[in-house]
Amino acid sequence: MKYQFSRMTLLCSALLLVTARGVLFSSPSPPVGEGTVTTYPVHGVVEKIAPDHQLATIHHQAIPGYMMEMTMDFPVKNPAELAGINVGDKITFTLNIAKETEWIDHLHNEGLSLKTQSSDVAPPVAHLFTLKLGDKLPNGDFVTENGATMHFSDFHGKVVAFTFFFTRCPLPDYCPLMNRNFEKTREILLSSSPGASKWELLSLSFDSGFDHPEVLSAYAKNYRNDTADHWIFGTASAKTLAEVGAPLGLMIMNQGSSMAHNLRTVVLDKNGRIFHQFNDNSWTPSQLAQVMQEALKETPEK
Repeated sequence: MKYQFSRMTLLCSALLLVTARGVLFSSPSPPVGEGTVTTYPVHGVVEKIAPDHQLATIHHQAIPGYMMEMTMDFPVKNPAELAGINVGDKITFTLNIAKETEWIDHLHNEGLSLKTQSSDVAPPVAHLFTLKLGDKLPNGDFVTENGATMHFSDFHGKVVAFTFFFTRCPLPDYCPLMNRNFEKTREILLSSSPGASKWELLSLSFDSGFDHPEVLSAYAKNYRNDTADHWIFGTASAKTLAEVGAPLGLMIMNQGSSMAHNLRTVVLDKNGRIFHQFNDNSWTPSQLAQVMQEALKETPEK
């Protein structure tokens, strides 16, 4: 799922913040067990429809207790339900949240919206990417789940894949998906012998007010089981988010009890240089494992 952003503002303080569009609400999702689906009735305005009708971009109203008002790309369970629905139409639909995915169905057209969309067009974001492939990553710091302070330079000689998340992230195919993908990537890499001790996974929270070491430690057990081999959970400092996250295009919004963000997953070579970057949630564990294995082979330690 890809998220839309608008009216972005780069603050001169620690974080790159964006207004409440196209991101996630920080309230924890309702308990969802194996095979359980939680549903929410939603009202919104259609902003875009994919050619195959399998994805609809909708600016939806706030979902009490789950998400703030925002614009999101929703997978459509039955593309035929979009027949007769056009960009600009007001619709009602059902959001379905399962353990590892979500989708919408029961779409109903309520007529053309009078809302003017021109002021909500997102500005270009290419200028925000000041770090690119081959660049040395700034030596940011973070606090691990064990309470220790580490820096990216501590991984010199290793290939590192890191991603940003927060433990209260509600949608199953957003932050939880990043961690499930890391879980499967670790399994792939642990089963291969070349460079077995020369790689690391790093999940960095940006929710320093909530994700303290003890919270991270408990959360990590959901994905790492009984072994922490080659996978560290930590909380990035404000300085790191400003000097590392923002130049990678990471966008974060703090809004009282809510938080919002986009996705960035980055692979560093053995010398701390950017080898590859994923900017959404469409990558697979096998793809990440392959990139890391390529980095292990192609970058001699300096």
